[in-house]
Order: sequence, then structure tokens, then C-alpha cells
Amino acid sequence: MNKPIKILLAEDEVSLGKIVSESLAIKGFEVTHCLNGEAALKKYKAEQPDILVLDVMMPKKDGFTLAQEIRKTNETIPIIFLTAKSQTIDVVKGFESGGNDYLKKPFSMEELIVRIHALVYRKTTQKTMENIVNIGLYKFNSKKQKLYFKQDEINLTTRESDLLQHLFLNKNNVLDRNFILKKLWGNDDFFKARSMDVFISKLRKKLKKDTQVAIINVRGYGYKLIC
Repeated sequence: MNKPIKILLAEDEVSLGKIVSESLAIKGFEVTHCLNGEAALKKYKAEQPDILVLDVMMPKKDGFTLAQEIRKTNETIPIIFLTAKSQTIDVVKGFESGGNDYLKKPFSMEELIVRIHALVYRKTTQKTMENIVNIGLYKFNSKKQKLYFKQDEINLTTRESDLLQHLFLNKNNVLDRNFILKKLWGNDDFFKARSMDVFISKLRKKLKKDTQVAIINVRGYGYKLIC
């Protein structure tokens, strides 16, 4: 029997926190609810949850600050932000703080649960990325930095392999452009963005033997690997 997914929920609205906690518990999740960022940080250190669901506006320590502190020691734990804010600058700030996803209030529990499962699955997949995975008719080995198509072996550079790995972990979902630029290139200035475009073009050429595989540009947001 699989262990329940452990969720740390940080939400200062008592009634909303209770509703979310109880709804997730009914679905089989193990939930710890905290009312502020400082309490959430202590619980995170003590309980080591599988995923964090953080309200942005909280007393004592806001969600963005909490995520930044956690990212100093843990780069892989999935983080979902809950917020009433929806402007692009707020979404970008959320990703820059280390968030993996962003859910605007009010939200449905079904949507939150789907996103939780998707992020935990990606983390599990990432742990096994040294094994060969399928990308359409291709096989991809990130550890050896190679693509295989039938009898052909295609070498990848380190940057190409890292970029393809992130695209694969978000396959059929949009990979945020600014997030991946800062993750792999260190910042998102114009020249780094142009460099990433070049690597995307190189990957497209190396994946062109399977017409069911594509890397598409989602204008104004990022890239999506379709496979």
C-alpha cells in the first residue's frame, strides 16, 4: 500500500485552511495546517512533507519569503502558491521565489488535487531520470546525455540535456520561460533568452525524426514539450 502524500498547508484564513485540510484528508492526503509562515517553517523542518501549499499573504513570514528560505536547502520539494493576486508580475515573482505552480483564489479542490498529484509525480520521475525514459519514439538518457532513435545514437551537450530534462518533467505542460532561464542560465536577460532559443532550435532538430514529438512556443510564457 502506498504511503499517503504528506502536505504542509500554510494558510492564515482559518476557515479556508480548515476546509482545504479536511477536503484533502478525505481524499487520503496527510495534511498539516499552519496559520503563518514562521510556524510553517518549523513544521517543514520537523516533518519533511512531500509538497508545500503556501498562501502568499501571511503574517510573520509571507509565502514568497518562506519558499526562498526553503529553497536554500531543498531545491526539489514541490511548492504551490495560493493567492488572490493574478497580475503577471506576481506570477513571475512566485516562480522566482522557487514556486512550481500558482493557483488563484477562489479555486476548486479538484484542481488543487490534480496539481498536487502532478507535481509529486514529477518529483518522483526526476529521481529516476538516470534511467532511460521515452519521449515519443525516442529514448532519453539524461545521465549519459544521449538520445536514441531506433539504431541511431544522438549526443547532447550538457545544456541541451538539462533543458530537455526540464521539458520532459513538465511534458504536455508549459515550462515557464523566466523560471528555466534563471534555473539553467542564472538570469533572464535578453542575451540569455536568445541563447535559450538557440538551444530549443537545436533540440527541435534532434527530435524531428518523430513527427508526434514537438517543442512548441507558448507566446509570452514559455515552452511546451508535446509527446
